[in-house]
Amino acid sequence: MKEHPRRRALPLQLALLIGLSPLQNSTRETKAQTRQIVVSAAISLKEAFNEIGRLYQDRTGNKVVFSFGASGELEKQIEAGAPVDVFASAGEKEMDQLQAMRLIDQTTRTDFARNTLVLVVPASFKAPIHSFAGLGQPSVKRIAIGNPKTVPAGQYSQELLRNIHLWSKVKSRLVLAENVRQVLDYVVREEVEAGIVYATDVQMAQGKAVLAARASDQDYSPILYPIAVMKDSTNTQAAKEFVDLVRSTDGIQVLEKYGFLAAK
Repeated sequence: MKEHPRRRALPLQLALLIGLSPLQNSTRETKAQTRQIVVSAAISLKEAFNEIGRLYQDRTGNKVVFSFGASGELEKQIEAGAPVDVFASAGEKEMDQLQAMRLIDQTTRTDFARNTLVLVVPASFKAPIHSFAGLGQPSVKRIAIGNPKTVPAGQYSQELLRNIHLWSKVKSRLVLAENVRQVLDYVVREEVEAGIVYATDVQMAQGKAVLAARASDQDYSPILYPIAVMKDSTNTQAAKEFVDLVRSTDGIQVLEKYGFLAAK
């Protein structure tokens, strides 16, 4: 008696299904292993972190989404429940606040970079300024700094101006910006006569703003950048891998490329 054609086909179908199962499982596992992390970072880190992010994605296969802004604003977002895996601040104050609220994994917290303050003026500005004392000149009517309430660069700027006894003289002429890059934009667009930014921001001006003076490190607190994994991160391992890359030799080389100094 001849075997029914469908009966002969059945073992072949089963064999195909069995053969495909490992491939299907492998595909599912690959998808499951791919993670996406959210990194909230100070806007002064934008260019360096974008490059580190590309390295991270190439090496791990994981995706990284950045949220750049003033550290104080990012801190408030995290406190309000924003789904963030990693936070990198331009100041210790913001990280200290999150640590006090037990929102970070303290074991992952580390300082990874350092910055300095500089004074910049529009390239077309005719009145020469060669020091911060020059901010007292009558020709300097508007001076941009970050808002000290939310912008670490503004907090350091305020501290600097007070320590060199200029705060009371220039306070009425200050234009407060939402972040340090906005300070630079005001200078580039010639909406102010001078601005205080990080040294790493100067190269972003593309010649439209020039360096007028460097602040003495002794006139303000060290500008340290801390980074940490959030305690409620749902992608802890992937987040730790990003932090590790930032701290690695390759990460440090990228940071130095954009003008950051090694953390002391």
